[in-house]
Amino acid sequence: MKAVLWDMDGTLVDSEKVWDVSLAALYEKLGGVLSPAVRASMVGSVAENTMRIVYTDLGLDLDPDAMADSSRWLNDYTAELFDGGLPWCAGAHELLEELAAEGTPMALVTNTQRALTERALNGIGRHYFAATVCGDEVVNGKPAPDPYLRAAELLSLAPRQCLAVEDSVTGTAAAEAAGCPVLVVPNDVDVPGGSGRSHLNSLAGMDAARLRRIHADLVGAIGERSA
Repeated sequence: MKAVLWDMDGTLVDSEKVWDVSLAALYEKLGGVLSPAVRASMVGSVAENTMRIVYTDLGLDLDPDAMADSSRWLNDYTAELFDGGLPWCAGAHELLEELAAEGTPMALVTNTQRALTERALNGIGRHYFAATVCGDEVVNGKPAPDPYLRAAELLSLAPRQCLAVEDSVTGTAAAEAAGCPVLVVPNDVDVPGGSGRSHLNSLAGMDAARLRRIHADLVGAIGERSA
């Protein structure tokens, strides 16, 4: 394991709960009510896909200008909530501290747009990450592999040398498609198992040595599957 590639929302910080609030507010603004099932379908999505889900669910015309306006409104609303502080997911901060102290390179890989990610980093701490890749900086966001491929490239590493840490179906698919072994720590939505991924209920009590063992086991499993 040469590096760790971190998802942000629901993996490092419990910001999915913040998105619950802002998305419910957007629905109210547009004259609807956000259902749990529709909210679950948005977890890990890029902004454009989220807006398509919202407008389709509400039976609104998929007008690009209206959807762009709604996306800006949602980001502005969410940014104000982010500025109030984001709670860490259990064990995440401690693991960042340990990995940083031993000099393990890390990257942040998120579908959240750059402007909003910068607001989140005010609380998380930019100093942990040698690189950050946001959803509006790649041709295709998660579940496409582009964000993870870009992060590995920025660290001058092959994807299989990096352990991705994810909480969502979308993010796990992206990391796996890029060739990264994946540690899945589900937050709000269950993530299916697979030979290239390992599951934990929480990062609480996790340490760097165990991360390396997980990575080594997954690399071995991926090698056996492809042999």
